[in-house]
Amino acid sequence: MSSELVVHITGARPNFPKAAPVIRALEARGVSQELVHTGQHYDEAMAKVFFRQLGLPEPDVDLGVGSGSHARQTAAIMTGLEELFLDRDPALVVVYGDVNSTVGAAMVAAKLGIALAHVEAGLRSFDRTMPEEINRVVTDQLADLLFTTSPDALVHLGHEGVPADRVHFVGNPMIDTLLANLDRFDGDQVRGALGLGAEYVVATLHRPGNVDDPADAAELVKAVHAVADQVEIALPLHPRGRARLEAAGLFTHERLRVIDPLGYVEFLGLVRGARAVVTDSGGVQEETTILGVPCLTLRPNTERPVTITHGTNRLVTRPELAAAAAEVLAAGRATTWSVPPLWDGRAGERIADVITAFVGVAVSPWEARG
Repeated sequence: MSSELVVHITGARPNFPKAAPVIRALEARGVSQELVHTGQHYDEAMAKVFFRQLGLPEPDVDLGVGSGSHARQTAAIMTGLEELFLDRDPALVVVYGDVNSTVGAAMVAAKLGIALAHVEAGLRSFDRTMPEEINRVVTDQLADLLFTTSPDALVHLGHEGVPADRVHFVGNPMIDTLLANLDRFDGDQVRGALGLGAEYVVATLHRPGNVDDPADAAELVKAVHAVADQVEIALPLHPRGRARLEAAGLFTHERLRVIDPLGYVEFLGLVRGARAVVTDSGGVQEETTILGVPCLTLRPNTERPVTITHGTNRLVTRPELAAAAAEVLAAGRATTWSVPPLWDGRAGERIADVITAFVGVAVSPWEARG
């Protein structure tokens, strides 16, 4: 290795709370590092506010790739990162999650012979219609260090032939960020600003399977309105699918508050005070698991089954949603609940320990493979 530089690649809103504790822990260990933001999510609410609220340093590089089809966006990410990696010659590239920035960076690093670490490795929905599933599988096959958040991920990687010595069960760095900011999550303040009553549900909906097809969008709106018949709903709406949901009549229910995306602290404050959450997001399943908020996930599968076995999550279909919400609202919030192993606020430190040892090795992992 010609340097000990570690380059972190972030691109989308879910990446930032995962990267923050890793960057902080590596800084404490004196590791040279740079933060690259691809600009996959680029506006104030979807990206910039996270850097401020999570104490992330300003990105050393912002590629500004913006939106586009999967192919165009990934191609722009790869083109920009190839030039950057050739210039920086890092010892290790660290990618997070399962977005296009993740797999784009992984492919560039692999083709340039640069070692790769994947934070949140081994998650599987076994649904190849999800672009994120493709990104996960490809990235894990290319990675030299695979950091897993749950025991089931270890099993999946083993079945896929990933050597055990590359895999490290470290816990969930996104939960590090949540626990570090817990005292800042003021649900009453956010609720008051939005004019919500004391009893409300939070919804987040953006997955292609729910919003891309007009028929699916119409069924989704009907299901959400049936929940709004029972309780007020606050819905911070992702730009993706907004026009289609609006055309399907989403905005017409008087007890449904559709708002712009919120900052990290504001959103989790809202979630913390909610009676329940309706979502199709992966990260929200994990956050509600720690906060003890009942979570109804509008998907046929999840790559995070640990949030069901050790948390508050439940998979529901659109036709089942109203009845499931009624059941959750009647039951109320639990006073105790189980949480997954190693979701204790120290995952970033464990990841930093492995990376620090790795970049101190004088031989390239590609040479070591023979």
